[in-house]
Amino acid sequence: MAESPAVSVETGCLKVSSKSSPASVAGAIAGMIKDGNTVDIQAVGAGAVNQAVKAVAISRGFLSPCGIEVVCIPSFADIVIDGEYRTAIRFSVEPRTRPL
Repeated sequence: MAESPAVSVETGCLKVSSKSSPASVAGAIAGMIKDGNTVDIQAVGAGAVNQAVKAVAISRGFLSPCGIEVVCIPSFADIVIDGEYRTAIRFSVEPRTRPL
């Protein structure tokens, strides 16, 4: 997967910054979902959260023609950046399963 400098992948988690391209992140999300994986996206700060939410919305458009619908579950994560405790927003993106 080609990464933009503003998106880093660490232990299955896409880390999105305010400079991330939403279309690039959406492509990464779509690719991982098509491979059968759940995608965790982590963002710290309003700008990063904005880009992450746009990426999830765009990824729905990439996956819809394949018949895949996704859901996004937000949560908080306490992380350490440069020795400082911060609160990140995490989005778990997974395929929606319909009850029978």
